[in-house]
Amino acid sequence: MKVVAAYLLALLGGNTTPSADHLKNILGSVGAESDEDKIELLLKEVNGRDITELIASGREKLASVPSGGGGVAVAAATSDGAAPAAAAAETKKEEKVEEKEDSDDDLGFSLFD
Repeated sequence: MKVVAAYLLALLGGNTTPSADHLKNILGSVGAESDEDKIELLLKEVNGRDITELIASGREKLASVPSGGGGVAVAAATSDGAAPAAAAAETKKEEKVEEKEDSDDDLGFSLFD
């Protein structure tokens, strides 16, 4: 990923055809190690291709990948509503207990007396 980021930074800097040395310099400037094989593979894959077209085709491919996060919504939708109410009541009880403990800790002393 860092090799791709270095490539994109070189493009943003105005270099339309960055070389392996350019990418190594960018990675070296931030203290990152450069992997020669990954750099050569990236340069071979993007050689002569427009970056905006590559990004667009990548977005199309990523659109079909499931991104997760639906499990929580499914679990909430299948419950009858009693569990969330019970959890909310339990949270309120815990908050009340914590407040009581805080008031006992000061033992009648105040910082502003």
